[in-house]
Amino acid sequence: MSAVSHKSHRGEYYKVFAVLTVLTIVELLIPDMKISYFSKASSLTFLAVGKAAIVGYFYMHLKEETRWMKFVALIPLSAVAYAVFLILESLYR
Repeated sequence: MSAVSHKSHRGEYYKVFAVLTVLTIVELLIPDMKISYFSKASSLTFLAVGKAAIVGYFYMHLKEETRWMKFVALIPLSAVAYAVFLILESLYR
């Protein structure tokens, strides 16, 4: 029986943590900016979705999964896309 070596992800996790920290700081600055409500809302939404994707990809180890499992993880996004479509449709009616 061969021994399985374990690769440390510590450096990678520190980099991801730094990126998430910077994105969180940007999220905290956006509400005080002198931009439209729509710009604030959409920026905060995209940042939140991006941060969730980063957490899922690195900390939940989706990057090491098969293509099929990555696809299965993306399925709930179809419900989000449908919800966004319905909201936008009702706003511009």
